[in-house]
Amino acid sequence: MQMVTLGATGLEVTPLAYGTWQFGGDWGPVDEQAAIAAIGHARSLGINFFDTAQAYGFGRSERLLGQALAPELRSARDSVAIATKGGLRIEGENLVRDASPAWLRKGVEASLDALGTDYVDLYQVHWPDPHTPVSETAAALAELTREGLIRHVGVSNYSTAQIEQFAAVLPVETIQPPYHLFRRDAEDELLPYAAAHNFGVLAYGPLAHGLLGGAITKATAFPAGDWRAHSPAFTGEGFTRNLEVVAALRAFAADRGATIAQLAVAWVLAHPAVQVAIVGARTPAHLAESAGALHLALTPDDLAEIDHIMAAAVPVGGPTPEGMS
Repeated sequence: MQMVTLGATGLEVTPLAYGTWQFGGDWGPVDEQAAIAAIGHARSLGINFFDTAQAYGFGRSERLLGQALAPELRSARDSVAIATKGGLRIEGENLVRDASPAWLRKGVEASLDALGTDYVDLYQVHWPDPHTPVSETAAALAELTREGLIRHVGVSNYSTAQIEQFAAVLPVETIQPPYHLFRRDAEDELLPYAAAHNFGVLAYGPLAHGLLGGAITKATAFPAGDWRAHSPAFTGEGFTRNLEVVAALRAFAADRGATIAQLAVAWVLAHPAVQVAIVGARTPAHLAESAGALHLALTPDDLAEIDHIMAAAVPVGGPTPEGMS
């Protein structure tokens, strides 16, 4: 698989990162052996970049990733790049934002222990914390970088104004925004800003949380533990309307010998500011399908036709920490 340079980090990574949110339990029951096998299949496809987070099951996802990558982490550490995220914690039954220096240090140490490695290649603040000054968060990560526990620093779900506050203390090297066909607000300011400052961009949710995966229908029933079971993005009139858009996109993709999932991933990677699309998949077959997006080149006419199809769509948001409590 081809490699790309992730912004100013210098990290050489695959344009697909395997995301492991689904192994934390927020998408329903997890088959741990199947999860480890799926991660192993990602390696067999040539994927060397893996994205996880402390909050994905608070150690569960990171532990599974560490088990699956144990041979590389022990003897060929430079062959894989691991990105994780911190800055969320459980308080009672609630998931709260906490990017304070003390909690970030605890989070980094917990992530390293769960992963079974001495350092992470990229550590990202998962969500901005309105209760901690951005300068304190940045200073804490600068110290952890000096100690060698993390190699590079990024942010996720930050606005350009918040990134500028952060960068006044510590350079931001990567950003991880939500970006997919049904959510394009990053195009207005964030992605042009990233391109101008040579940030590495890891776009998450390219399949619109499964809506663009090809399997969801109006009759789909999500398990009780799946956040989509109570999300307005997957119920009601807007959901029905978007399924009609999905049908049109599926036909467009089929005319080009591709699946809708491949079209969705190829579209995200077609943006010049995006180096990496984070793809989560429970099965090797779904992951292999997403990898096929790398062979789909979209022309300017294709992109214009996709815009025409999307004109009928209803924007789709994703969960926030508060919504996951």
